[in-house]
Amino acid sequence: MKRYRQHPFPIEDVRRFLEPGPVVLVSTAWRGQRDVMTLGWHMVMGFAPSLWACYLWNENHSFALARRSRECVINLPTADIVDTVVRIGNSTGAQIDKFDAFGLTTTPGTVVAAPRIRECWASFECRLYDGSQINKHNLFIWEVVRAHVARTPKTPRTVHYRGDGRFMVSGPDISRKRMFLPEML
Repeated sequence: MKRYRQHPFPIEDVRRFLEPGPVVLVSTAWRGQRDVMTLGWHMVMGFAPSLWACYLWNENHSFALARRSRECVINLPTADIVDTVVRIGNSTGAQIDKFDAFGLTTTPGTVVAAPRIRECWASFECRLYDGSQINKHNLFIWEVVRAHVARTPKTPRTVHYRGDGRFMVSGPDISRKRMFLPEML
């Protein structure tokens, strides 16, 4: 087993190592307005029900739409649209319709008003499960109420933000299923 020689590192940059989750596009809608934003700060919080939490900055246009509608769609883009993902993150839905501006094809949600994005490999329709942390921490806790996933590719090449404008692309799938206790899968 390899050992590493560790050195002091700036605390404000540790997020570059602790944000392993894929970058997602969060779509929202409320009373005729819609928006999509790029998001890297999220985490799984439960399996049944399927709970997912994310931080939305309260100055983002999407924050207001998510708070009012209490719904969103978490869309999972792949590496082939990383430039679009960055452009979405560099713009505000308060000034433009990002879906039109970046050529995204929307499909209505089946149980929520927010749109799904067809250029994304998967879309997860969510309803607000717990809003108790929104005022204090801008943290939304969502329940995934409907999931839509492409059958191919089986393992999509997702992008993961490393900070400083750099991304990591998910690599090959490795299995250690035989090592797991059945109840831990």
